[in-house]
Amino acid sequence: MGESRKYDITVTVQTQFLADQSDEDANRHVFAYHISIVNTGTVAAQLLTRHWVITEADGKVQEVRGQGVVGEQPSLQPGQAYGYTSGVALSSPVGTMHGSYQFRAEDGECFDAVVDQFVLSVPRVLH
Repeated sequence: MGESRKYDITVTVQTQFLADQSDEDANRHVFAYHISIVNTGTVAAQLLTRHWVITEADGKVQEVRGQGVVGEQPSLQPGQAYGYTSGVALSSPVGTMHGSYQFRAEDGECFDAVVDQFVLSVPRVLH
């Protein structure tokens, strides 16, 4: 099996607008996002850090970097999954996020798991 398959993480995202925590009159739009991380590689790996780029409809960009996710740095055996839910508040009703997680495999190799861009949108804002 090739090296690219050895260090392989699959990330999927589901988003939800949280109307009860939002105040559209005050330009506060709160979203939850549920992340599922699966080690689809052939070696165990530990999630060390995260990096998010959050872009709002008005072009405002915020970068977030930090240790682990929701206070944890999970280790994943091949085939093992880990999920968590977090949130973000935007001043616009539409935005996007993308980023990456940095992992260290049990053999010491460090690698990134890319999170493709996903949309955060108040219902009925986008068609």
